[in-house]
Amino acid sequence: MDELKQHIIDYNKPVISISGLFKSFGDLHVLKGIDFTLFKGENVAVLGKSGTGKSVLIKIIVGLLKPDKGEVIVLGEHVDKLERKELDALRLRIGFSFQSSALYDSMNVYQNLAFPLIMNVKNLSKNDVDSAVEEVLEAVGLQDKANQLPSDLSGGQRKRIGIARTLILKPEIMLYDEPTSGLDPITSSEIIELINEVQQKYNTSSVIITHDLTCAKNTGNRSAILLDGKFLKVGTFEEVFESDDKQIRAFYNYNFIQ
Repeated sequence: MDELKQHIIDYNKPVISISGLFKSFGDLHVLKGIDFTLFKGENVAVLGKSGTGKSVLIKIIVGLLKPDKGEVIVLGEHVDKLERKELDALRLRIGFSFQSSALYDSMNVYQNLAFPLIMNVKNLSKNDVDSAVEEVLEAVGLQDKANQLPSDLSGGQRKRIGIARTLILKPEIMLYDEPTSGLDPITSSEIIELINEVQQKYNTSSVIITHDLTCAKNTGNRSAILLDGKFLKVGTFEEVFESDDKQIRAFYNYNFIQ
């Protein structure tokens, strides 16, 4: 797995740039001055307890929520200033792997994968669609599951198909929402390896929202710990968790499984 992480990152090319970001819901102040940069080709694991604003941050990045204050630039676009059509076009360049995998139960795996392609890319032949589905199934190691329904798959296989569906549009940025949640240690390890393989093969830049420190340690070129509405520390996994900050130490001691 370590050799997969020997990946070229362009630290001169930010693909997400956030500064001074605030977001509240009534009296609930969720984000309290976030500064964050994701560079081209980089994986950043965003860690934090439930309710610390990780999902809110993701929703602001894709334009589902507007910030109260601050600047959010994604792939060169000021997200909160985009018209609906422009925002839709930007979202096609971003792959979102949902925690639940979000597959259509009534469609088999092939149909689930083909659907976003057919909906968003015009004038594709049946051969084009078949080839694209075959490519992403191979990328996630499930070439033999095309005709199965999601209900026939294990939790780990559904996660893989969910990732494959985001890859089919060849996004520049991947957003993973708790990719190892609910999985056993062996399956979690396989998903971690897949995230690294996606980074390598598709040259993606990724934000990995997780509370799983094993996932963060093995996928993130950098880790960022979000507590009390702010990033307390950003750096390599070791740099973040060598901190003497009591909140960071408590988070580590509670969550980390050797």
